[in-house]
Amino acid sequence: MANVSSVQAERQADRTALTLHGHQSFSFAEFLHRVDKVSSGLADLGFAHGDRLGVWMPNRGEWLELQLATAKLGVILVNVNPDYRLPELEYALNLVACKGLVMVPRLSSDCLGMMQDLCPELASTRGELHSARLPSLRRVVVAGGVAGAGMLEYESLYRAKPALEARTTCDDAINQASTLTHRGILNNAYFLGLTMRYTEQDVVCVPVPLYHCFGCVMGNLSMVVFGCTLVYPSPRFDPLLTLHATVEHHCTSLYGVPTMFIAMLDHPEFSKFKFEVLRTGIMAGALCPVETMSRVIKDMGANEVTIAYGMTETSPVSWQTRIGTPLDLTCTTVGQICPHTECKVVDPEAWTVLPCGEPGELWTAGYLVMSGYWGNPKATAESIIEQDGHRWMRTGDLAVISEAGFCQIVGRIKDMILRGGENIFPKEVEVPLMSHPDILLAEVIGVPDHRLGEQVCAWVRWRGGAPRGAEAAAAAQRIRDFLRERVAHFKVPKYILFKDEFPLTASNKVRKVEVREITAAELGLVRPPSKL
Repeated sequence: MANVSSVQAERQADRTALTLHGHQSFSFAEFLHRVDKVSSGLADLGFAHGDRLGVWMPNRGEWLELQLATAKLGVILVNVNPDYRLPELEYALNLVACKGLVMVPRLSSDCLGMMQDLCPELASTRGELHSARLPSLRRVVVAGGVAGAGMLEYESLYRAKPALEARTTCDDAINQASTLTHRGILNNAYFLGLTMRYTEQDVVCVPVPLYHCFGCVMGNLSMVVFGCTLVYPSPRFDPLLTLHATVEHHCTSLYGVPTMFIAMLDHPEFSKFKFEVLRTGIMAGALCPVETMSRVIKDMGANEVTIAYGMTETSPVSWQTRIGTPLDLTCTTVGQICPHTECKVVDPEAWTVLPCGEPGELWTAGYLVMSGYWGNPKATAESIIEQDGHRWMRTGDLAVISEAGFCQIVGRIKDMILRGGENIFPKEVEVPLMSHPDILLAEVIGVPDHRLGEQVCAWVRWRGGAPRGAEAAAAAQRIRDFLRERVAHFKVPKYILFKDEFPLTASNKVRKVEVREITAAELGLVRPPSKL
């Protein structure tokens, strides 16, 4: 990967590689120079091929510098979720035996304080750290602020020595804890951008978090592979700042999950923005409402936006809509299979291949499948099946592939609702719900029921705000009447809850686990005891 980024810097040294938060830009030559200095700084601190370096920060220029600098050294980058709390951070760093951590002083919590709680030894550290709770950790580096005792400031990494580069192979690990390779992520970014017709003239707005593959592979590597310019609108997603950045920096491509696009489209100042060059982008992570996609095309001018599907373990994208795919297929499927990738739908229990049109578990094979889960051969063996000379990744997703080659994700195996002997996939209800003209967002879950085992419950974001009292009851009845013409009676939700806010992950996906917990508490539901 480092060789590819060097080639881009030589080809277009003076063009802008990265624009940060609307106020700082770097040319390709400038940015590669920074990467070279950071790689030398890391090497001076003792980081070498195979070592693990954690990155715990929001979207910043240092994130991309570290992604490329570690690639040069053969050091494995460990993406740490910015929202982690102390127990999660401790687990993540120990899981892959991180030798170093680069962090910011504060996110949504006091990060410096958390590290000092984890490693009280920092207070007396003058060189390498030796911590009881984090035995592998040797260095803590702080970016964007003053380092605490025993920590280094990020600027100290910039060394004026010649750039170092380790001997790496394309099958070496580059990201963890799902162990991804240079071959996997570079090729995935290439095929993704090829489908979107990227060139060095494209400017890609990346408001999605870099700790996720959506940001660090689908976003960052478009610069490495195609020479695109990257724009980070803000450290964390902000709809107004993203709108400003997209227009001011003449972005041709915009990334986001549906809730992010909805937040931008519904922003009170949206009408002030004129999108003159935006043409494409990626919407992924959840089902896209037809109305949302229609507004992205009509009001933002992005008539070549694609839908992508995948998982971290597959580097990440395995399916993507092509430019020109009809709107109905764009919003109800995840498109067609990506180049040099194989997929099949199998019976989840018998592992036999199912015919087109029949739902089953989606399996994926090819260059993009991870090496495995670091230090966890049992989990790897359960997830990757050696069959027919291929390494098949079990996605855990229930899918249907049509005769025309389009894939529809109908749910997660674990999310499947078992109602009185009937299997219900949430998306079987979510898709028709989101075709209702007054529904902006819908999330369907199963909730406990003493008679039937589970009942269907829908969270609905209603146009104009959540109705209350008699108005809510009337709206819920209209929704049920609407659904009865479109789904079997047992799929019509018993419970319809109107919500203006949905619990979201750091990457703006709806947290179904939390939706279930909130619903159970609000409705006073408990799961019936198992029958022996």
